[in-house]
Amino acid sequence: MNTPSLDDLIELGAVQDAQGLQGQIKVRPHSSDPVALLSSKELWLSLIPRRSAGVAASHEQASLELYKVKQAKMHSGTVVIALDGITDRDQAEALKGARILVAREVFPKAGSDSYYWVDLIGCKAINLEGESLGEVIDVNDNGAHGIIALGDPETKTVKQLVPFVKEAVQNVDIANRLITLDWQPDW
Repeated sequence: MNTPSLDDLIELGAVQDAQGLQGQIKVRPHSSDPVALLSSKELWLSLIPRRSAGVAASHEQASLELYKVKQAKMHSGTVVIALDGITDRDQAEALKGARILVAREVFPKAGSDSYYWVDLIGCKAINLEGESLGEVIDVNDNGAHGIIALGDPETKTVKQLVPFVKEAVQNVDIANRLITLDWQPDW
């Protein structure tokens, strides 16, 4: 199989640690409902950091490894995955911090006015006055609505948490990696 570009993959989580002695990995999913992660038959792992807005991902940057999933299950609130070829704790620990991605083609196509939350990560955020509010470095769900964390993508320092609701979010332009918010830098 040819190595896909990062634009053809969706990030579902990251390897948190090794689990047990048999090479299983403990995964921190990006979604509160990790059904896609639990049902995937194969995963791409990458140790490279997330792409920043305006920085194209190249095949040279994308040192991705494809793994077949032997087993995936929930265990104590985290996802535990056994991968083909990872047979001991040392191999699993070497994957700590790796991003876990799946082919975008296994997901239903997003409609014209919809997108996956993972596509928001790396978007620049501006307010109605055109002031920069930072870059989306994380997306979470508090149960009532989504929350985008804006900050510095290099240091992962969060400057603001903004509710992802229609009153605050005026426009999402995935193609140009730009979100317009009715929000102020000092809120």
